[in-house]
Amino acid sequence: MQHCISSKVYGLVSPEQQKQMSGLEFVQGLANGTLPLNSMAQTLGYDVSEAIKGRVVVTAIPDATHLNPAGTVHGGVAATMLDTCMGLAIHSTLEKGFGSTTLEFKISLLRPITPQTGLIKAEGVVLSCGRRIGTAEGRLTDQAGRLLAHGTTTCMIFAT
Repeated sequence: MQHCISSKVYGLVSPEQQKQMSGLEFVQGLANGTLPLNSMAQTLGYDVSEAIKGRVVVTAIPDATHLNPAGTVHGGVAATMLDTCMGLAIHSTLEKGFGSTTLEFKISLLRPITPQTGLIKAEGVVLSCGRRIGTAEGRLTDQAGRLLAHGTTTCMIFAT
């Protein structure tokens, strides 16, 4: 495992360890640093910064490593941040012994993101969560609160 500047640790939480926690305990562990963030978070430089039941916030500061050939931040960064915050928001509602996975998600990119944009925040909020399916929406905003992108997800819920 490696440490990043923000003192977060990267790696995997074993399936056995995850089974011992509720979804909220798991997601809050990612947010407070008691559990390691996944390697994609390290690769793209995002952080799970807030987690309560049904709501998760993911943040990042885009830089030159995120650029597409046109010179703006690649849409995959926004897509990954939205997929993460929405999926984790659903996961935060699950009891011990249950997991979730994304079945589909849709995003709309509204404004270009550049390294000059500064801190961006993706907030995922659960819309509905049943025994088998959960849905959530996400909003990606800049520091001024301008909407950069938004999306929805459908996740499958299963026993682990």
